[in-house]
Amino acid sequence: MQPELHIAGITLQTFGLMMGLAFVVAGALAGRFLKEIGKPVDWAYEMVFAALVGGIVGARLWWVAENWSDAKDDVLGSLFSGSGLVWYGGAIGGAICVLAWAWRRNFLGLQLLDVASAPLAAGYAIGRIGCQLAGDGDYGIPWDGPWAMAYPNGTVPTTEKVHPTPVYETITMLLVAALLWRWRHRWQPGTLFALYLILAGAERFLVEFVRRNDDVLLGLTQPQLLSLLMIAGGGIWLLVRRSVAAPAPVRA
Repeated sequence: MQPELHIAGITLQTFGLMMGLAFVVAGALAGRFLKEIGKPVDWAYEMVFAALVGGIVGARLWWVAENWSDAKDDVLGSLFSGSGLVWYGGAIGGAICVLAWAWRRNFLGLQLLDVASAPLAAGYAIGRIGCQLAGDGDYGIPWDGPWAMAYPNGTVPTTEKVHPTPVYETITMLLVAALLWRWRHRWQPGTLFALYLILAGAERFLVEFVRRNDDVLLGLTQPQLLSLLMIAGGGIWLLVRRSVAAPAPVRA
């Protein structure tokens, strides 16, 4: 755990460094995929910039909405604070900006979603490395298992040993990213993104059982409810595509 790096009198936040690395890796994967399907590689940089702007804005707005009781007395200060980013808000904000970019480039379609699938998984995995290094409170519930960790010097410190859930998420989502990248040309357009929704949703749903988030409905946390929507959306998508692609039965 190393929330900050001090180099030549300059203080660098490791979470910010990992977030930057996440966008670089996502852009590299997107650029490779775009080249393979005959699209300009430069589009990857434009996609990443759109996702970066929309993601930061969306993540901040979601955080303010979730913490309105704390933010309402200084809304502008809360919006431009250096802390408080929510992944789901970032995903929605980034998606809106990328879709707007794709509309401008006349690239709206299922191929766009497939191009984004592996980069989204890889970017999330690297972002969780930032959470681990920063000790920002995304760790899990108390635990005394063999790899339990304390975060005494984290930005949200704890001296109690807990589940290192950012490590779990990094490992799992790197595996998901590797699978999605390997399968990127295997199926019809749109199928890869449906698989991303199912796998990413399942990962977050399961890890929430050992995270510190509060239950909001039926014993489930807000991220778990959103994860169920992702899984259901991806599953329905696959079923619809399968039924559309299935040949009509031959009648005697």
